[in-house]
Amino acid sequence: MAEITDFDSLRREMAANSERPEGPARNARAEQLLAEAEKLGIPLAVIEALGHQLKVYNYSSEKDKMFVPFARLLRMWDERPEDFDEYETHSLHWVFKWMSSGMLDQPHVPLASIEKWLGEMEHRYRLAGHSERAVRGAEFSVAAHVGDIPRAERAYAAWLAADRDSMADCHACELHGQGWWQAERGRDAEALLLWRPVLEGEFTCAHEPHTVLASSLVPLLRLGRTDEARANHLRGFRLVRPMESMRGAYADHVEFCALSGNEARGLELLAERPAYFTDAGHPRSRLDFLAVVALLMDRLTELGLGDREVPGPAGRVWSAGELATHARAEALALAARFDERNGTAYVSERTRARMGQRPLADRLPLGVRAVRPVSVPVPPAPVPAAAPADVPDLSALLAEARRLSDTLQPNAVEAWAAVARAAEGVELDPRDRAEVVDHEAMGRGPEGAELFERAAELYAAAGDPGEAWAARTRAAYVRALTGQVDEALAAVAEPYDEILALYADDATGVHQTASVLMGRARILMRRVVEADDTAEGAASGDGETVLGDAEAAVRELLAFVGGYDGDDVRIVSRDAEARAMLAELAVRRGDLEEAVALFGRASAGFVGAGLPWFAVEYEARLAGLAHHLGDIAEAERALRAALAHGGPHLEAVGRAQLHLQLAEVLGGRGQAVEAAEHALEAAHWADEAGEGPTLGAWARHQLGGLLLRQGRWAEAAEVLESALPDLSVETHGDGAVVQAQWWLGDCLSELGEHREAADRRLRAAEIARHWPEQHDHATLAHLAAESLGAAGLPAEAERAYARAGELWRGVGNVHGLVRSLRARAWLALRADDGTDAARELMAGAVHECEAAAGATVDEEARERLVAELGHTHRQFGDLLARSAAEDADDDAIRATLEEALSQVVEAAAVFASLGDGALDSRTGAELAAGWLETDLGRSARAAARARAVLAAYDGADDADETAQARRAEAEQMLQVAEEQGAR
Repeated sequence: MAEITDFDSLRREMAANSERPEGPARNARAEQLLAEAEKLGIPLAVIEALGHQLKVYNYSSEKDKMFVPFARLLRMWDERPEDFDEYETHSLHWVFKWMSSGMLDQPHVPLASIEKWLGEMEHRYRLAGHSERAVRGAEFSVAAHVGDIPRAERAYAAWLAADRDSMADCHACELHGQGWWQAERGRDAEALLLWRPVLEGEFTCAHEPHTVLASSLVPLLRLGRTDEARANHLRGFRLVRPMESMRGAYADHVEFCALSGNEARGLELLAERPAYFTDAGHPRSRLDFLAVVALLMDRLTELGLGDREVPGPAGRVWSAGELATHARAEALALAARFDERNGTAYVSERTRARMGQRPLADRLPLGVRAVRPVSVPVPPAPVPAAAPADVPDLSALLAEARRLSDTLQPNAVEAWAAVARAAEGVELDPRDRAEVVDHEAMGRGPEGAELFERAAELYAAAGDPGEAWAARTRAAYVRALTGQVDEALAAVAEPYDEILALYADDATGVHQTASVLMGRARILMRRVVEADDTAEGAASGDGETVLGDAEAAVRELLAFVGGYDGDDVRIVSRDAEARAMLAELAVRRGDLEEAVALFGRASAGFVGAGLPWFAVEYEARLAGLAHHLGDIAEAERALRAALAHGGPHLEAVGRAQLHLQLAEVLGGRGQAVEAAEHALEAAHWADEAGEGPTLGAWARHQLGGLLLRQGRWAEAAEVLESALPDLSVETHGDGAVVQAQWWLGDCLSELGEHREAADRRLRAAEIARHWPEQHDHATLAHLAAESLGAAGLPAEAERAYARAGELWRGVGNVHGLVRSLRARAWLALRADDGTDAARELMAGAVHECEAAAGATVDEEARERLVAELGHTHRQFGDLLARSAAEDADDDAIRATLEEALSQVVEAAAVFASLGDGALDSRTGAELAAGWLETDLGRSARAAARARAVLAAYDGADDADETAQARRAEAEQMLQVAEEQGAR
């Protein structure tokens, strides 16, 4: 740290300390600076150091330390007001407001002392000639805190009625307080209306919209405006996270998580701020924090997670249940201290109400990843205890299970499992036992072969040989699924021959016969898949044989069921599935248009049979093919249909995949808003399916990019930061990782977080440098240089621009090379004795432009290079004009200005050669030349240039903002030139 030798060095150190992060380290430095100020023997230095100390205490967790430096300042004012300059006089009166709220936040300060202070504040404001607006605002805060609603309403009205003056809080802070009161009184819509100018960025300050975003969360949830609540959480938490003093706003975000089904994210927030459990410098915000901790822990306990380890106060391990008890006790004890001071029960009542809130959303997807504490199933609705006569008997369970399986309902297997449980200890007849075992095998998937064989034996014993052969066919098929295709084909041969013979003799039905034909076709289709997976098989003549065998089997099935006109949906579904098989074969033959048509018929068949959930897979396949064929509208239709058909029956991973595909299709069509909604859903369902690190990461990657396209920088940054830890080169590809880092760098740049933006861009560049094509590497290096420059790191920026220039030269991109040289020139100008280097770099940029333009044959490319040359001359002139200010010698200044003028005049000439398309650039250069003419005392020439610009825009459209700005500047220049000439 720099040595304090005089008042100026003290001020520089206080300014530097103000830029440091909030917290004890900044506070300690302020205390050191006060000690240094006292050594200078200058009263104003001590006053400024005390004011600085007050400010850092106020914006930290040590707000209770404010009172001592303020008391000292006030004593100094009363004794020697002439020691205070205008700014410090204003500041002293300004922090009266901090003292009133600071006293209110400390339960040990008596209410009588606070009321006395209000009177003191009113008296001193009146003496200083200030409006009573700030005083009435402070009175409102006191009345609202103690629960004196009539007084609060009166003070609120008086606050708004009083004139705004220099002591009034900024518009953003005032609107926050006004909206907070409306929400407190249950008027959420009115609160949000008041907050709108802050939320939309019309009014801001150092701590707004931070607190408004946090305060808006629960009102938005209560109003059902969940999309806005999600956006405000992502935006607002990013602002609040680094600011130690904003524990109350931080608590609002934890509360939002507890009430929106985002308990896991709430735990992550608690883990980020362990000191918030114990920091005692601001009791009121600690009370807010502990209340929402209790709320969140109660919610976890309700979900059966009371024994789950959670973040809590340091020094021991906490379970959710233990922390709930601790936080509630601490919160109520703090509330009781406030109530004892206030003489009311209001604070305790509000605290209990806050801790007792019920969830406002089952789960609101946020787009960011938060691993759920455990997989918590949604509990079934409670069923009233039934009398023994109301309990379904076994025959009723059997009838319901048979109805569900005969109509191909999604929960048929579960219904048969219920039969099996109810039949424990009961002797079922062979037919019933056969169906129980058959459906148990279906629930086992590839592991059900032996059970299918057992079911076949039971069907045979029950006198149903057709169903027995169908069960044996199912056994063969599940063996094919485990890779035993040849064995499966051998095993299905007998059932195939026998079922056809039985059907010919009217000894079995259509359903059983179709089941065997379908099973055989499925096995042959499985052989097609395995042949495709084997390069030798796919390339040989055997591949055509395999396809032919499968197609023959499918067409045999279609011929068999095609004439069926009954209402057995099991048979109708065979027809639809067979068409889907033909579609798969068409794909393998390369006939994608035919495949699309067949998948469409398959889907329509299932939907027509009242089985839309079976259509999901085929609509998804159709969508992929349509997308590949360039029929984006059909792809979109199919994906929407798949989601609609699946309804509640879709598994989480399937739902995630469909939403993600639809997001990609819509994003490609420019529908970024709806695409983002589907990417959000994809991320949510991927997390639910346990696919957060894989499918979920990709969905978040897409969501971040879609939010970025909408200019929602903070939301996009939160999502991308959440995605990046899971995005990997091995799983998602290096292109995805680079793109995510690139997008995040763009977001951080827009948010003014330039150092962090540079870091992201450099990380992306490090991966891209290994790619054969180096354009992306060059772009990222250039962007990183821009961020480093904006972050105030000129040496690092210079190195990055130099590297980018080498890369631009390597890929033959003259525009990038020239821009890197210009940027380096400006950096050099800011360095000590860097004028010569700056000139050399800018001259190099001019040379590169001229050489490339002269060597380019393509007219369009040449024009772009000529325009780049014009901009380079213009910047060269601006750079020289800027450097002239550094010269001490008048002759040197004039010579540099002459050189600057020649560059700007050359720029105007270059732009003129491009015709009307470069009019705005040409007139900008003309105006720059005119101002230089005035600096050189050539008023007539400056006036001539101004008139030429006015003539160029004669008759320009009033809506043309550039034209109007050029005209206004030309008129100003003309006036200056004429006044200069008159002198």
